[in-house]
Amino acid sequence: MIFSLDLLFEAVVFGVLLGCFYAAVSIGLSVAFGLLDVPHVAHPALMVFGAYCTWQLSSSLGLDPILAGLALMPPFFLLGMAVYRFYYETFERRGSDAGVRGIAFFFGVALIVEVGLVLLFGVDQRTVEASYIGSSVTFGEMRIPQRFLVACGVALALMATLTLYLAKTFTGRAIKAVAQDEPALRLMGADPVRIKQWAFGIATAVAALAGALLIIIGPVEPTLDRVYIGRTFSVVVLAGLGSMTGTIAAGLILGISESIVLMLFGASWAPAVSFGLLLLVLGVRPQGLFGR
Repeated sequence: MIFSLDLLFEAVVFGVLLGCFYAAVSIGLSVAFGLLDVPHVAHPALMVFGAYCTWQLSSSLGLDPILAGLALMPPFFLLGMAVYRFYYETFERRGSDAGVRGIAFFFGVALIVEVGLVLLFGVDQRTVEASYIGSSVTFGEMRIPQRFLVACGVALALMATLTLYLAKTFTGRAIKAVAQDEPALRLMGADPVRIKQWAFGIATAVAALAGALLIIIGPVEPTLDRVYIGRTFSVVVLAGLGSMTGTIAAGLILGISESIVLMLFGASWAPAVSFGLLLLVLGVRPQGLFGR
């Protein structure tokens, strides 16, 4: 197949922007699944819920979608803490089969969120308005939508903030340690359950801001979580469970791969990239590219 280098370069540029977005929508799952060992398959559904809440605030109050996403983070943080407490009391504290039953629990949460969105908002797609949506920046002969640049910038800021928090604060280091050695964490004066509850709240708050980025990138609908469940888990597994910097690299790998496949073979093949990478990594390097 013959293609021009200009098209390849354009595909790589769009892939980088898309990869930053994929890393942002996956970083909450990286905390919940990678660091806490919680099978949080409802993460994409909560992200779509955040997108609809962003639309509601933006349309009713006239808020910029990014500001709306930031405003949603505190209530989503409390929601995440409540969800984890219920999950812990019902499943995690009862024994070793919590993982299997937990998957069923979070699938139930995802279904409830999806059905609730259909009942509240219907099945029509929703979009938001902002000055950077619908406009583009020209670099030579290449036109890049500003919404991708804004989403990429917010994604990088979000990941940098969360990485610094996990590395430089006592609570952040406790979050990174809780899945590795709970007895040692107790000796340091920290309650593992409260640490996990706090971390799951952070993961859910991040999902709210990721939802704002999601509705900036394009229209949303209640079933959109099904599109992203494979992509988010692929990024987390490819990065190595719990690796924040690896999440960025894995997002870039997925974004660039999807963009090139889209250019060469068409849109119908792009969704298969995430599952192909997931199977490849699980078969060759199960701990992920940056896992230890």
